[in-house]
Amino acid sequence: MRVSVVVTVRNEEATVNDLIGSLLAQTRQPDEIVISDGGSTDLTVAIVQGWIDRGTPIRLLHCPGANIAAGRNRAIEAASGEIIACTDAGTRLDPRWLETLVAPFASGCDVVMGFFQAAPQSLFERALAATTLPHADEIDPDRFIPSSRSIAYTRAAWRQAGGYPEWLDYCEDVVFDLNLRRANLRFAWAPNALVYYRPRTSLATFAKQYYLYARGDGKANLWPRRHIIRYLTYVLAPLASVLGFWYKRTWLAAAICAGLYLYRPYRRLARDLDGLTLPEQFLAIVLVPILRGVGDVAKMCGYPVGLAWRSRAGIR
Repeated sequence: MRVSVVVTVRNEEATVNDLIGSLLAQTRQPDEIVISDGGSTDLTVAIVQGWIDRGTPIRLLHCPGANIAAGRNRAIEAASGEIIACTDAGTRLDPRWLETLVAPFASGCDVVMGFFQAAPQSLFERALAATTLPHADEIDPDRFIPSSRSIAYTRAAWRQAGGYPEWLDYCEDVVFDLNLRRANLRFAWAPNALVYYRPRTSLATFAKQYYLYARGDGKANLWPRRHIIRYLTYVLAPLASVLGFWYKRTWLAAAICAGLYLYRPYRRLARDLDGLTLPEQFLAIVLVPILRGVGDVAKMCGYPVGLAWRSRAGIR
């Protein structure tokens, strides 16, 4: 099997060396690496060109103005492999990532779903990872929507799915995955095909990330029921608090619902408290509901903006 690894980059001078270094440290080397640059204005292109000048088998495509979907499609079109392994800038790959990711193709599958883990560098990032990122044991492979940080598929599968949707600036990999599912292709789950990436470093950048994700959901008309439930929850929660002054059971019901909502983040956090002092553990515990709330508000702001864009574009 000839395997091409495709990556899109834009202004990744701080991370691209780690990504390429981890690609070259793979136990199963890629047959080629195709990097699509979307118009970097920093030193990203110069850094990649430096690796090429040292003999690294990288093809660098210059695609100024291309969004992530277009960059991936251009890289796949230029690649020569029948197996396409996809990852993102800003990641570091486990040494056995590619070996583990491509092994199931020998059994005749069309798509292999890898996984990702956070590599936090601060207490905030650790709490954010626990709040937003599932563990592998929480995944149902039959329903999993893999991130394009860690996925591989045949070129034929990419064609059947229609490629990445270039009209979307965010959530493009979700729509691509759903199209792969609808094509009735054979999927394999490879949870040990791991990539590591750093969560957002501040509340502001996290809020912007979730705003853009939700805006993408609105543009693509993804998960409308989920978003409606979120709006209803935040409307009913204050009402439940007011009613609690007269009906004590309302507070009890609200407390139970809040506990269920925060159960998984706290369960993940409990696994990741090693090395933290008691004050740090307390702060991490306090951060979880704050992060949940900020993320929800950001989504509620972004989703209608995406729906409005969809309506103006005349997309049904």
